[in-house]
Amino acid sequence: MSKKRVLISVSDKSGLTEFAQFLEAQNYELISTGGTFKHLKDAGLNPIQIDEVTNFPEMLDGRVKTLHPKVHGGLLAVRNNEEHMKTVQEHGIGLIDMVIVNLYPFFENVNKDISLHEKVEFIDIGGPSMLRSAAKNFDSVTVITDVEDYAAVKIEMEQNGDTYIETRKKLAGKVFNLTSAYDAAISRMLLDEEYPTYLNASYKKVADLRYGENPHQTAAYYVSTFENGAMKDFEQLGGKELSFNNLRDMDLCWKVVTEFKEEMACCAVKHSTPCGVAIGTSALETYQKTFECDPVSIFGGIVAMNYKIDAATAEELNKTFLEIVMAPEFDEEALEVLRKRKT
Repeated sequence: MSKKRVLISVSDKSGLTEFAQFLEAQNYELISTGGTFKHLKDAGLNPIQIDEVTNFPEMLDGRVKTLHPKVHGGLLAVRNNEEHMKTVQEHGIGLIDMVIVNLYPFFENVNKDISLHEKVEFIDIGGPSMLRSAAKNFDSVTVITDVEDYAAVKIEMEQNGDTYIETRKKLAGKVFNLTSAYDAAISRMLLDEEYPTYLNASYKKVADLRYGENPHQTAAYYVSTFENGAMKDFEQLGGKELSFNNLRDMDLCWKVVTEFKEEMACCAVKHSTPCGVAIGTSALETYQKTFECDPVSIFGGIVAMNYKIDAATAEELNKTFLEIVMAPEFDEEALEVLRKRKT
């Protein structure tokens, strides 16, 4: 049986060794680049380097390594097109049946305190090009951008010997979904225009929500890959999944307390409306004053504080049913107290 070929070039190497071992056992030839080649080699696998395929060295500090007809011809050739097959044979181009690529970490670095020149170096060129070529030819090529897809692809191949066309189409759609967001974030960084010709956005899903604005509706939560903000990087420490209304009230509540720069401040919100705001000299006093603004409406609401929550304040919070408590920091003892209430 002739070998199939998989081209692997990833920055996120989690789960790669096990999946590559599976592919090698399935008679796939592993083609790889740079750090990925070393990773696979160190794991005891038998990859070949990309320059053995292209007969051309990696160059320009790695900026040019996969931008070559022997790569893109192998990806884009239509298998049932006689002219395509004749052309690749004439030029000694081997077909590539699978691509595993995730992009340089531009999203993770665009907001760091580094120079524009350094940020530009995180713009991936070869990766999106390979992904787009493979995705366009999804009739024949399986393309993987997400490490979470390794398991499903492996199961399908074990059961069927290959991936299904429906799966390849879905994975191709994920490619264009990713590259469009990637390009949108890059455009946003470089294009200093308030009203650009094309309005685009780059958001990543971080969670499915418990429900939407109403219980019968579904919802998901997305955060910008470019902008920063408290609602982008909060950490949920306990309780059930959030809902759309939770997030909307959290945003409002947090904006209120962050208006206070020097004072200890607390805000309670119910149904998108603050029902108590107070400043104080201690954590407990500040919350108690907030509660006393409207002891009825706070029930089932959300409370945010711009200071560390201690155990005494947590005990007071637990006397009332609250959907969410937000703070920049919690004592371990405070978390133990709050976690006594499962909801």
